[in-house]
Amino acid sequence: QVLLVESGGGLVQAGGSLTLSCAASGSTLDLNDEHMSWFRQPPGKEREEVACISRIDDNTYIAASVKGRFTISRDNAKNTVNLQMNSLKPEDTAVYRCANKPRGCKGRALYWGQGTQVTVSS
Repeated sequence: QVLLVESGGGLVQAGGSLTLSCAASGSTLDLNDEHMSWFRQPPGKEREEVACISRIDDNTYIAASVKGRFTISRDNAKNTVNLQMNSLKPEDTAVYRCANKPRGCKGRALYWGQGTQVTVSS
């Protein structure tokens, strides 16, 4: 059973930073060998993909809404995929979830984590 677990969410003031981490728990999934994405869903709104990192050369995709503020990266030693979020805004408030994409960043997500709440106060 594949289980993705997010951590690092919390409450932060506008302009602050948070780093989210996604790990594979209780499974043999090697995140270092996966295309991995971060999604978010603000309350009452549609889910949005904010970042993806390809298993090929670690190419990254960052949504326009967070470009210049968010960075996706891998920690190979810890087998995690991280989302560094800087200059946070109240509109970044959402549940953030990671997922793997077996067919690449343009493909569909397969396994999802439960999510971690990020709340940005003004």
